[in-house]
Amino acid sequence: VIHWYLQKEGEPPKRFLFLSGGKPTIEAGFQASRYMVERISARRRCVLTIKDVIPNDAATYYCAYWDPHLIGYYSKFFGSGTKLIVSDKGSSPPANSEILQKKHENQIMYVCLIEKFYPEVIRVTWTDEEKEVTDNVVKGDAWQPTNEDEYSIASWLTVPAENKDKKYYCKYEHESQKNSLPAQVNSTKNAPQEGDCSAVFNRDVMLPDHLTHRTAYLVYIILLLKSNMYYLIILFFIYR
Repeated sequence: VIHWYLQKEGEPPKRFLFLSGGKPTIEAGFQASRYMVERISARRRCVLTIKDVIPNDAATYYCAYWDPHLIGYYSKFFGSGTKLIVSDKGSSPPANSEILQKKHENQIMYVCLIEKFYPEVIRVTWTDEEKEVTDNVVKGDAWQPTNEDEYSIASWLTVPAENKDKKYYCKYEHESQKNSLPAQVNSTKNAPQEGDCSAVFNRDVMLPDHLTHRTAYLVYIILLLKSNMYYLIILFFIYR
């Protein structure tokens, strides 16, 4: 049995149909003629089609099923979800993407900044020359600058300083474009070192506003990470 849920922003998930024996059952309050669901057993896939999409359909959709993880005990497993955005505005790829770099003691931080894309759904990953890198990776939420329709997002990777010659890549997948940014290129920008903030902001007075914003945002990220690290260390000693 395959279940389908929808979740609107700020609300709990709500089941609206389930598929059993190849026949879908639609929950009360939903128009059955608008939903078509197909199970492709050979490919282990279940496909949901929504006809005549309207603004009220905007939500994140999840498929789920019960699995007998242990004898006599069932767990419901959910898919990662598909976010549906209903808008008159067409999709647009990122207008700018770059990697900023900062070295601090025995670590190097790479910040991948991707700007001005729509809609806000985007997948950002870090890889080396062999595989995806997941350790010491932090992904921020997409934000929308004031009075702008497009979104921006940042993701950062921290690596040991001895890996300075190793090649890392920031990859993003947007519905309108895919791209891979290498960290080890001449165009990679260096973030300000600690203690140089006043000089950096004085120089940035003559730069465009968006460059000042990037520098300030990067410094904020670094300070936030350091404060969180100190907070965890203090908690460790308190509870010890």
